[in-house]
Amino acid sequence: MDPHRDYLDVNRAQWDERAPAHAASPGYQVPRLIAEPTALSEVVQFDLPRLGRLDGLDVVHLQCHIGTDTLSLARLGARSVTGLDLSPASLAEARRIAADCGHDIRFVESDVYNAVEALGADYDLVYTGIGALNWLPSVDRWAQVVAALLRPGGRLFIREGHPMMYALPLQEEYDGADLRIELPYFEVEEAFVSDEGGTYVETDHVFTNTLAVEWNHGLSDTLGAVLRHGLRITAFEEHTSVPWEALPGAMHDIGGGEYELIDRPERLPMSFTLQAEKV
Repeated sequence: MDPHRDYLDVNRAQWDERAPAHAASPGYQVPRLIAEPTALSEVVQFDLPRLGRLDGLDVVHLQCHIGTDTLSLARLGARSVTGLDLSPASLAEARRIAADCGHDIRFVESDVYNAVEALGADYDLVYTGIGALNWLPSVDRWAQVVAALLRPGGRLFIREGHPMMYALPLQEEYDGADLRIELPYFEVEEAFVSDEGGTYVETDHVFTNTLAVEWNHGLSDTLGAVLRHGLRITAFEEHTSVPWEALPGAMHDIGGGEYELIDRPERLPMSFTLQAEKV
């Protein structure tokens, strides 16, 4: 397989199959979001102290999946919220959830690199939730899109899995005392292609679309790309937790949907938050 030619089709098929299972899983807490008009997703709740209120802002959420974080952004007072994703099945779930919650949110089908053509520009905030950049072959092209989407003075907010975590080999169970970097830390042309039948939330569904095509991006890859495309970094923070059990057997639930290493969590950054402003 040529991942640069086929990665969108392969990953779209995986997300299309997983979207209904994710929406039905306890992890996404869809019934709570519908029942409680002010409830936020756990991902956005984690981001909130850094993200703040969004009153009066025009917001775009890239790689929005089933839209629970997109909905949460709308609940923070945004004037308008648009979610973008390459998976039509994910967007169908997102539209259903938003409608059930009484929110008018625009959802658009497109891959990230064509976002400007699909959406137009002139946004106050580009938000990218965790587990997004690893599906893209070039973080520089991503940063170029972000810069094009933003108004002058507009803001980028992204929390992402740390490249140190993504450089660990994919295993069914980890020994927390013996974590070894084996996959590329920096962005390389060759993709990492995995064949896994599961997903990151609890479900009984047996998946048939099991291939996933991913890339890692070192911190200097991401920070450098943001700076090259006319954004000024305003905040950067690394975290010891991530909102899924990324290393089964070596992590425990610390509340709020976050997982941390059981043994000496300060050894390994699991995620980071980056904020930047268009100059």
